[in-house]
Amino acid sequence: MTDTTPWRRPAADPPGEAAGDRGPAAGGEAQGAGLPGPAGPGAPAPVPGSGALRVRGAGAAPAAGERAGVAVVGGAGRRGPARARAATAPGTPVGAGQPGGGPAPAPLGRFLAKAAAVTAGLTAAGAVFGLFRDQTIAHLFGAGHDSDAFLIAWTVPEMASTLLIEDAMALLMVPAFSQALARRAAARAGLTRQAARAQDPVRLLVGATLPRLTLFLAVVAALLVLAAPLVVAVLAPGLPDPELAVECTRMTALTVLSFGIAGYFSAALRAHRSFVPPAAIYVSYNVGIIGTMIALHAVWGVRAAAAGVAAGGLLMVLVQLPAFVRNVGFGPPRAKGAPRSQRDRDRPTLIAFGLIAPVIFFAVFRQSQVLVERFLAASLPPGAISHLNYAQKVAQMPMVLSLMICTVTFPVVAQAMAGGEREKARRRVEQDLALASLAVLVGSALVIGYAPQIIQVLFERGAFTHRDTLATASVMRVYALGLLGHCLVGALSRPFFSTARPTWFPALAMGAGLLVNIVAGAFAVRWWGTYGIAAANAAGISTAAALLLTGLGSRIVAIQVRRVALSIGRLSVAAVGACGTGWIAGPMIPDPLLSAALGCLLVPAMFGACGMAIRALEITALPAQIAQMTQRFRNAR
Repeated sequence: MTDTTPWRRPAADPPGEAAGDRGPAAGGEAQGAGLPGPAGPGAPAPVPGSGALRVRGAGAAPAAGERAGVAVVGGAGRRGPARARAATAPGTPVGAGQPGGGPAPAPLGRFLAKAAAVTAGLTAAGAVFGLFRDQTIAHLFGAGHDSDAFLIAWTVPEMASTLLIEDAMALLMVPAFSQALARRAAARAGLTRQAARAQDPVRLLVGATLPRLTLFLAVVAALLVLAAPLVVAVLAPGLPDPELAVECTRMTALTVLSFGIAGYFSAALRAHRSFVPPAAIYVSYNVGIIGTMIALHAVWGVRAAAAGVAAGGLLMVLVQLPAFVRNVGFGPPRAKGAPRSQRDRDRPTLIAFGLIAPVIFFAVFRQSQVLVERFLAASLPPGAISHLNYAQKVAQMPMVLSLMICTVTFPVVAQAMAGGEREKARRRVEQDLALASLAVLVGSALVIGYAPQIIQVLFERGAFTHRDTLATASVMRVYALGLLGHCLVGALSRPFFSTARPTWFPALAMGAGLLVNIVAGAFAVRWWGTYGIAAANAAGISTAAALLLTGLGSRIVAIQVRRVALSIGRLSVAAVGACGTGWIAGPMIPDPLLSAALGCLLVPAMFGACGMAIRALEITALPAQIAQMTQRFRNAR
């Protein structure tokens, strides 16, 4: 029987209520992720039902027994996410003044706080499993020819991860899904549920992009498998015996397909503000690598690690598939029976070179720093590539954790930009930069001050010797000088790509940074070996960060560049004081584990003390912010 119930627009916002600042309904159940659903622009208006308010979260798939994706809030059965906005006036609350009543919406800040906390927990878990993965590689294969061969093959998934998960895919698809969600909200008024589902811009976006993307990535993966000898020759021309690296590359090339699909799922779910499955992908990825290595290393040697990378990529897709089907769903490639103007509007032009090229070039230039590093290190003695890799992996942990807030708030910035709320986007970006800089500088101080103790605790066992510990720790201290730059590049690039049409400026800034890296690395490697390579990396990424910071305010979001730069400068002074304290205090305790554990208390304490002494606003205001966040969690419960 055809469903003819119309989608109705609710009343406009009550006076005094600001659009766009409301979050999930208190006590609302997470949309497939354990989190409260957001009041995103894609949520349709409530539809009167028999004794219960019916609302649908942005892009949510229908639950069992429900029609056209409408979840029932209240009454018997599963409680759906209470998150709706008016089609014409985003921010319309669910509850007062609407049919059926309902709980008042919670502030957006509470949703972001909970989302950031869950994302932080899973990101930390992924980082811990990543360390365990690196420990297993170091224990089983040490730092020699075999580990170098695997790390060269690992360059393919590292590049694929940047392009298809962390940067290009997210920067393209999160804004694309945000625009589709906004069009869905505007177009559903007056349509039946069946017509709204058939012409759903979100499902049209999926139908138009996902099949083509899958086919394209499958072809690229097959070409990489066939061209593995050439790939290894380009990545590491000075490698004495490339055969093992070629075999490993053929297995890791399969991640081009799995990472692409996983990145697509992650972008779609984040745009729908479902953060748990995307945050869990690296846990599943590292579990796949570790399990395969432990099971097969005695038979396949280091090839087991490459096979584990392929298995981990598949797990990244599977861990998100149920949430994607439930929240987003699949759809037709075009709207049947719709006028051509609508089909052209809803059919995404992501394959257009002018739209996709700025993001692709930015991501390639950013990840090419790893290619430069391994290209220059291939001619150094065996183990150089491994020392650089272990140092980089550990040093970048503070950067990865500091960017979690930007990952959570990127959809908020994208939706604010799409709705023309420039001031809201500016405040959000400035807050993100302050919080991310504070977190990464505390981590940098700890990494530099306690580098030997950290590496010794993490890796010095099995085939990884004390000599390897000293070499890796020294390189890690140099790498850590660029952590602030890496963090700022990750945080600043997102606002640039939040607009409807990406700009070339981030790619040009990253290109300038890459040029600095190449020139400085080619010169420095002759004199300082791995230390010169690490220093060139820090110089290149810092150059790109400075360009992005100065360019953002005049081009995209009118942030106060001078104030942000002074804020980061004050935090850097506090980090230098904390780092010096750790460097002096670390060797005083012979036991490396105890020394590093005490350092985790000493460095943040000195960072806070130095920040208070120089009156760094980000530190002096931190206790009040922590108390406010604690109160939000109490209210959420």
